[in-house]
Amino acid sequence: MKRSGVADLKLHPGKAPHWLIKRMMPMASAVCEFIVDEYGTLELLKRLSDPVYFQALSNALGYDWDSSGSTTVTCGVLKSVLSFEKHNMIAVGGKGRASLKTPQQLLALHDFGMDGANLADSSRIIAKVDNAAVQDGYQLYQHVFFVDIEENWTVVQQGMNDGTDDARRYHWSSEKVKDFIEEPHTGMISGEIGNTTLDMTAKVSDDCRKTSVDVAQEEPLRVRRHFDNLKPYGETTLLPWLEEGGNVIELPAYKVIPRRMDWRAVRKAYESQPRDYEELIRINGIGPATVRGLALISEMIYGSPPSWSDPVRMTFAFGGKDGVPFPVPRKAYDDAIRFMETALEESRLGRPDKIRALKRLNKYAPPFVKESAT
Repeated sequence: MKRSGVADLKLHPGKAPHWLIKRMMPMASAVCEFIVDEYGTLELLKRLSDPVYFQALSNALGYDWDSSGSTTVTCGVLKSVLSFEKHNMIAVGGKGRASLKTPQQLLALHDFGMDGANLADSSRIIAKVDNAAVQDGYQLYQHVFFVDIEENWTVVQQGMNDGTDDARRYHWSSEKVKDFIEEPHTGMISGEIGNTTLDMTAKVSDDCRKTSVDVAQEEPLRVRRHFDNLKPYGETTLLPWLEEGGNVIELPAYKVIPRRMDWRAVRKAYESQPRDYEELIRINGIGPATVRGLALISEMIYGSPPSWSDPVRMTFAFGGKDGVPFPVPRKAYDDAIRFMETALEESRLGRPDKIRALKRLNKYAPPFVKESAT
């Protein structure tokens, strides 16, 4: 299942040691160069959009077995080494404040003859979807945009659950995205599966999305009356009626009524009359609370429920850094870097024997079997 993937991505303290980073960078550059030389940039972007491959790449480079740093450090290393000159692709963005500069950095690609405005627009909507349309308790703090010279791209972004110190990574690919709303991810990976997640990108949320757009097109005072009608449900955990057997019906705790809606954004939606859900969430001010409020109005008043199922469903790995599962063998790592760099150089000099040797190693690797979701 394309939206599957769970690993134990706990927040580990400390920084990546300098001795490891200085080895990760040439190794990452060589691995990416091999893939691009043999298969092209599309193949590298496809692999980076696969959360399992990305995790394996991080492990192969010697960083965290499975932790939040496997995303931030690996992305940082790739951003440092990828270049148009060597790989025909680059990475922009980063962690924290650096992530906010991504659209500006993409706009600058106009100097390379690329449509930076369109790339910047894709970056913004991707961040908006994972921040507002998928409400899973993870606050985004990292956004890295990989793009090749032909404007094909992959996005890797990560969020943190402050309550559990658990990370969740989201993968996107221009090759797979038909639209930015309905199940657009190539994969997600997380340390935990939530019991209740408002997932407006799920296919089963289609009716709720359409109803949310219809509600947003209504006069704001009418929308406010709908919202006020929800408040009694949010003031108590018990519905004011009994079943035939006398059991009290409890209002599901996950259907939390937002404390407020952004009524200025609701007014903007009424004035702009969005044609679909993507146009709706693109409106400035339509954030998580307003998305949730419109979804609850759609469900509880108009009978169009969204998905409350976490889109992450499968577990495949556990672990941590600091020598787990074993310390990084520094000498062997350095030897491998020299081998990779020498093989690349000799292949360009008309000696492809080392490339063929690498390919022959493939037959000793276990076959890849794609697991189905459970």
